[in-house]
Amino acid sequence: MSTADFDRWQTRFGSTDDYVFGEAPNHFLVSVADLLPASGRVLAVADGEGRNGVWLAARGLDVVSLDFSPIAQAKAKRLAEKQGVSPVFIEADVHAWDYPENTYDAVVEIFTQFSNPAQRAQKWAGMRRTLKPGGVLVMQGYTPRQLDYGTGGPRVRENLYTEAMLRDAFGDWPIERLVEEDREMTEGPGHSGMSAVIGLVARKPG
Repeated sequence: MSTADFDRWQTRFGSTDDYVFGEAPNHFLVSVADLLPASGRVLAVADGEGRNGVWLAARGLDVVSLDFSPIAQAKAKRLAEKQGVSPVFIEADVHAWDYPENTYDAVVEIFTQFSNPAQRAQKWAGMRRTLKPGGVLVMQGYTPRQLDYGTGGPRVRENLYTEAMLRDAFGDWPIERLVEEDREMTEGPGHSGMSAVIGLVARKPG
């Protein structure tokens, strides 16, 4: 993560005491709750202000909330305290973190599209490695059509997700859900308005 990127996200998260992406969990993550483990360890990748990690912890899961922004994690800790849960917060660059092998029963990656293609490959390799056999991967991101909407996400086409990209990266695992849609998003001011998104649930064999 470059210094410029770090400073940009610090400024964005610190620009308001409110939550840039809201306090409620991501809609796709909630919609696939039936596929999540009932217990076990979960890694929330680039969890930002904590809305998804806190929700997962409230379901009784042992959550590690990983993010590089200390301002975002401070807000995440306040949200966790408000909800009466205690995720483990780790401040680290998700591209450089040493993802421990076969450790988590679920890995959740929601709107982490600040990664360029090389960073994305490194991050996804770590996510694949750290998921236990039989564990579930949940992802959502914007598709290139989002550039027409301009209601959130990066303005860089190569950072956006396509079905072909996700199948290339995770298609060797059983895919339990793959949903591409245009929908009205209401996830804080950072994700607000009609949006083009894709969500994936895949399970690591074993």
